[in-house]
Amino acid sequence: MNSAADRHIYLDSAASTPVADEVIAEMLPYMKQQYGNPSSIHKFGRETTRGMQLARKRVADLIGASPREITFTSGGTEADNLAIKGVAISAKDSGKSRIITSSIEHDAVLEPCRDLEQMGFKVTYLPVTEEGMVRPSDLRDAMAKDVALVSIMYANNEIGTIQPVMELAKIAHEAEALFHADAVQATGKIPIDVKNLGIDLMSMSSHKIQGPKGVGALYVRAGVKLSPILHGGGQEASLRSGTENVPGIVGFGKACQLATEKMEEYRLYVSELRDYLVDEVASEIPHSRLNGSQTDRIPNNAHFTFFGVNGEDLIIKLDENGIAASTGSACSVKKQKQSHVLKAMGFSYEEITGSLRLSLGMQNTREEMDVAVAALAEIVSELRQLSPFKSKYA
Repeated sequence: MNSAADRHIYLDSAASTPVADEVIAEMLPYMKQQYGNPSSIHKFGRETTRGMQLARKRVADLIGASPREITFTSGGTEADNLAIKGVAISAKDSGKSRIITSSIEHDAVLEPCRDLEQMGFKVTYLPVTEEGMVRPSDLRDAMAKDVALVSIMYANNEIGTIQPVMELAKIAHEAEALFHADAVQATGKIPIDVKNLGIDLMSMSSHKIQGPKGVGALYVRAGVKLSPILHGGGQEASLRSGTENVPGIVGFGKACQLATEKMEEYRLYVSELRDYLVDEVASEIPHSRLNGSQTDRIPNNAHFTFFGVNGEDLIIKLDENGIAASTGSACSVKKQKQSHVLKAMGFSYEEITGSLRLSLGMQNTREEMDVAVAALAEIVSELRQLSPFKSKYA
């Protein structure tokens, strides 16, 4: 194997992406010349307000929404919290005190739900199939008059499975409940039309689509009642108080514009590269398996189980060889906890611990896939020689 100094291959785009040059160029003036507070009525404030208005339109255009339906946040986590807690608090007086979500949501959804349970709300956690899919029949069976919100992620951050969002939203609406989708992993990668899909609220994040970190947005359909969870100066139509991160918002808007213009190019290139990677892994590394849906998955995601090895060991060894990868959510990997997503899918302990997520971007090449698979094959073989399962997989 070559040393890490010989190469640097980034296969963790589901965690974060490089900021596009066009995005940086758009942000710079709002750090140096146009630095006014957008709440100010003087020229400097008006300049930053115009920049935010353009960004709001670009975010809205990406998902088929109106600019007035976009609320800027500090990222996907805050957007999820605002959607879930905002709806729950707003609906409580009407007798709707239950939330329905899935067992494989990101912690940014699960933790607010657990917090609501401590406040007296009820939460139903739906099971999923072995491919990580929510069954519409399970949602229909769980619906009742006391349900205020159904929150199901658009595409899973670990395994990349895309949920049947339109059907799930329709079931929620039939019971007069709202539907929220955490679309942090899906936005900008696949076409999304919130009106056509029947989505009432949708969370997005900038740094997943070559925008800056620390900024995101919540789509809130016109007419949806939402209680703010941050109180102060009443910014963002009183839904999200606090001086807006103008450079970040401007950058997010530019990233959304680029995603709108280049989505088909992205989808074709990255999905073809992903499929090549999947085929090479299957060919070169025995006792490996692709996890998640074989068909309904976002273009950049390839999630594997390598039997007889530990995923954390794989990450360390890959990093030593200049290859960045992940076992799953970058937000929880440092906690060293077992994947709740794979557990909910019915995976055994061995299947969970041997998991690895490789997520791609436009910056990757087929040559990098060849290098990564060759390194991975050698590392897996080496680790299996040290494994208690050596006789089974070596």
